[in-house]
Amino acid sequence: MSKVQGGMKCVKYLLFVFNFIFWLSGLLVLAVGLWLRFDPGTVELLAGDGAPETFFIAVYILLGAGGLMMVVGFFGCFGAMRESQCLLASFFACLLIIFGAEIVAGVFGFINKEQIVEDVQSFYSNSLTDAPSSNYTAITYIYHKTLNCCGGSTSEKSSVLCAEVPEDTKDCFTAITDFFNERLHIIGYIGIGVAGVMIIGMIFSMVLCCAIRNNREVI
Repeated sequence: MSKVQGGMKCVKYLLFVFNFIFWLSGLLVLAVGLWLRFDPGTVELLAGDGAPETFFIAVYILLGAGGLMMVVGFFGCFGAMRESQCLLASFFACLLIIFGAEIVAGVFGFINKEQIVEDVQSFYSNSLTDAPSSNYTAITYIYHKTLNCCGGSTSEKSSVLCAEVPEDTKDCFTAITDFFNERLHIIGYIGIGVAGVMIIGMIFSMVLCCAIRNNREVI
């Protein structure tokens, strides 16, 4: 028999629906994280010795959050249907931990946003420095092909490599900035959306947990 009645019973089913949506959100976050990690363009640009790994650190945080959200969402559904104070309190604690991790990831991404772009630009610039004056290195070629760009450095080798490209071709420093800003914005928007959903879940779980406790005290 259900321990809660009336309005709290509605909260119980709302929490169940929320947790199912939360589980789906975790699946979405995991899918986006896997896309960012294995996107052919990103992998090509950050492959090779000496490539910066800061961007992938943010992606790994996203993957971890997505996986944890799926696990927590499943147990949240179970706790809501069983009306278990212990499971609901654990669910609240897990949401609080994930919320904190999201804040840390957001701060990390915000602080390192420009650094990530600068590291990739430096990696590309170094590949130009290592390139023979009449030929591409493998890294330089990958950047030019993937981003449809050329040059961006003031070195003579950059001018030689890009001598025959159309004048409206974007320089690679700008292309790198646009490419990684787009992906970092995706991570940021997902983090904000997930944080908002988690606040709702924490409110529902605490309201239901308190209702179950009060009902037991009355009985």
